Amino acid sequence: MLSYQLVAAVALIAGINAQTYSATYLPSNAPDHSQTGQYGTNQCGTQSSQDSLCQNAYLNSVDDFCLFAPPYSGSNATIGDTERVEVSWCLKDGYGTRLIPDGSITGVQFVQTPDYIQVTGVGDMTRLNVPAGDSGGELDPHGADGNGNPIGGLVFSNAFGQLQQLHEWTNFMSDTEFCFRACKPGPDATTYCQHIYDKMGCEWNMPGSYSAGVFERCMGDDGEPMGIYGTSTFKQGQPTTPSAHPVPPTSLCTTVSTIGNGLLVRSISSTNATSGANATAPPTLTPVTNSTMMSATPIPTISRLSVQASSSPTGTGAARSVNFGSRSSVPPALKNMLAATTVILGVLFLT
Repeated sequence: MLSYQLVAAVALIAGINAQTYSATYLPSNAPDHSQTGQYGTNQCGTQSSQDSLCQNAYLNSVDDFCLFAPPYSGSNATIGDTERVEVSWCLKDGYGTRLIPDGSITGVQFVQTPDYIQVTGVGDMTRLNVPAGDSGGELDPHGADGNGNPIGGLVFSNAFGQLQQLHEWTNFMSDTEFCFRACKPGPDATTYCQHIYDKMGCEWNMPGSYSAGVFERCMGDDGEPMGIYGTSTFKQGQPTTPSAHPVPPTSLCTTVSTIGNGLLVRSISSTNATSGANATAPPTLTPVTNSTMMSATPIPTISRLSVQASSSPTGTGAARSVNFGSRSSVPPALKNMLAATTVILGVLFLT
């Protein structure tokens, strides 16, 4: 009897823990590797690089979000082939990740609801190493072995207030479409961020806007949970597949003309023709230019203090430069006073 009660208690605690989450890491205190077998790192610093192996993603706004995508190009870089090793590609500089090249995103909607945030959109994902023609797949924190896809992938957001880790999330990627949802910590997180419909794609799992030329941020209502239809729950693989839920209502939408990071990043779509044998490591790309995170042409008379990049495997391989303007050792006010005194003494001497 006692053993039965013990088993029941453990099961109850496990059930509670499975639905109740609290922040574990912040980018500032994340370990180098948050899971065993991790390809990249969670200690990413702030230096963006197109060779970065950072696996921290951020979902903050329509112009400040990240996507998980392959770290290398080639025929062996499909989402299905690389789901364990995806790295983070972000719109915003300063996260220590790769940057989404300007023009890659041709339409996006960011929606915040009471229980989740969601990014849906279209674009040329071949510039993020997704091979042309790849119908894609799902990335989430619940792989078959208990690790994430990618292993060690962490998701952060400040949309619900302070920056925090969001433990439940799902990200679908293909060569032309993407969607990313992360759920607010709480008892409904696993309900709204299901990860069992990996063959159903973006528009079935995350109804929203997938329109080119639209860049907007909205508030929205919680949509119907994935796969739940009244009292019935759809199981992937059943003979009849129900239609996607309707797009939930949105309000307070604000639009922008376009999004980007203003940095000159070389398109990598041409490298997708690389053979699988030559695509087993991240390609060497032109580094980001015109960024305070990289060494740029120095302004004359400005001294430079070189700070070596972190030894964590972000793949940047560059030194970070901090510029300090040259300063006079004599304050301007004292200079003026000395000049005036000199003039007065000269006049007195002549008289």
